Amino acid sequence: MTSAGRGVRGPWWRDAVCYEIHPRAFADSDGDGIGDLPGATARLPYLRDLGVDAVWLTPFYPSPLADAGYDIADHTAVAPDVGTLGDFDTFAERAHTLGLKVLVDLVPNHTSDAHPWFREALAAPGGSTARERYLFRPGRGVRGEEPPNDWRSAFGGAAWTPVGDGEWYLHLHAPEQPDLNWYRPDVVADFERILRFWLDHGVDGFRVDVAHALYKDPALPDAGPGQHEDPARNHLLPYYDREELHPLYRSWHTLLAEHPAGPPGSAPPGERLLVAEAAVFDPARLARYVRPGEMGQSFNFAFLECPWEPAAIRAVVTESVDAMTAVGAPVTWVLSSHDAVRPVTRYGGGPVGVRRARAAALLMLALPGTAYVYQGEELGLPQVELADDRLRDPVWRRSGGTERGRDGCRVPLPWEGGRAPYGFSSAAPADCWFPQPQGWAALTADAERADPGSMLELYRAALRLRRSGSARAVADGAALRLLSPPDAAHLAFDRGDGLLCAVNFGARPLALPESFDGTEVVLASGPLTDEGRLPTDTAVWLRQVVRSVG
Repeated sequence: MTSAGRGVRGPWWRDAVCYEIHPRAFADSDGDGIGDLPGATARLPYLRDLGVDAVWLTPFYPSPLADAGYDIADHTAVAPDVGTLGDFDTFAERAHTLGLKVLVDLVPNHTSDAHPWFREALAAPGGSTARERYLFRPGRGVRGEEPPNDWRSAFGGAAWTPVGDGEWYLHLHAPEQPDLNWYRPDVVADFERILRFWLDHGVDGFRVDVAHALYKDPALPDAGPGQHEDPARNHLLPYYDREELHPLYRSWHTLLAEHPAGPPGSAPPGERLLVAEAAVFDPARLARYVRPGEMGQSFNFAFLECPWEPAAIRAVVTESVDAMTAVGAPVTWVLSSHDAVRPVTRYGGGPVGVRRARAAALLMLALPGTAYVYQGEELGLPQVELADDRLRDPVWRRSGGTERGRDGCRVPLPWEGGRAPYGFSSAAPADCWFPQPQGWAALTADAERADPGSMLELYRAALRLRRSGSARAVADGAALRLLSPPDAAHLAFDRGDGLLCAVNFGARPLALPESFDGTEVVLASGPLTDEGRLPTDTAVWLRQVVRSVG
């Protein structure tokens, strides 16, 4: 049995739904306008009632916040504005009491430039051991005035910064995030220490940030034009998706399997989870990260970035299922995250975006495998257009103000009330982590709980069905059977446990396929027509009707 009490084969995470918490934007307990761990702890019953199985905390570690906390100065501490280590222990204990597992971010590709190691490296001469923990190299040109190669940062601009003595250091993200040298044994050993530390504090698994980027080609060859422009070619870059990654992840798998049991309620050694945030879009290459003995899950970015088109979504679904089934891993479906434009906006905005986001939610939650829900996705929050002077994302700076970055999906969650900050904090709205828009009163968790037609109630109903015996979550995709032809304007499938799903992408209402005869509607993302047809941008779940005889 899993922690939620469902009878499913395999570890708890193979069919789990995990909720992503961005701590500084989730719930503030002390009125300083910044979300914190005690605030998140107080809201855990909301997540239990929502029906998720686990929570994932994005970084809560000490950080100068050059990149939303992904520039970490101390990997085994808690940032003072978010709480204390004791607050984390309380959060984990409360989550486990409520039947929720706890995942945290592991950020192994880089540190903050405020990390003691990097400060030591800057103070040391070229060629020193301290600098070898990172990727310092002499510049090109007569006086080292040019970067060592042409590598570009994923946030824009060059991936190298000079330090004034003829050497440059590599940062595939912001300059405040120097990349570590994973060929160094002391780097490997330190992250083993970090893993053990958080396991001892009750963590059930780790989401591994930019898991495809740790090792770089030691020869540092030029990468050529077009870097970061076509994600499908990421695996061809000399700093992504290298073979050296896989022995490392096998060693981490072993560490998690062998490390002694943590506090009561935490996952036993054989059920801890590693999740790869690997921006690898070739399904077969992505599947290598979750082969037996490596990680358990890998985020499916191809699904998240797929346009609202039936042929494209059908291709992503079938290719993803086939690739993961070949290695015995579940597919991990993601519609949004702290790095992505929110679905309501991404799918067109306004009433169209809301309809499509509702349909996409039922599509994702019907597909076999695991699913991740980002805070506010269940409320149907749109992307927020923030004022220039409130933007924090380094993408905004690195692009010269041409790309607004990801801050619009990181606005604090609205909990209750008719005006900002909607129960997120007792601070003034202008003093909160990001300002919330006026007009969100109908999108608060409290308002949506009272509205049977709300996005929140749709998610709650779908997650109840995933748990139920009549539509139990399916961990593996081998039983998935497509019921719609490849050129159809709809997608229909039987996922293998008696639950059927259909999504209408076409402009006209859809008569349900003949293969759905003998079924009854158990959930729909919107009302069907009077003739029982499926309107455009609408999804429906059906199940076989079992009739008694005699």
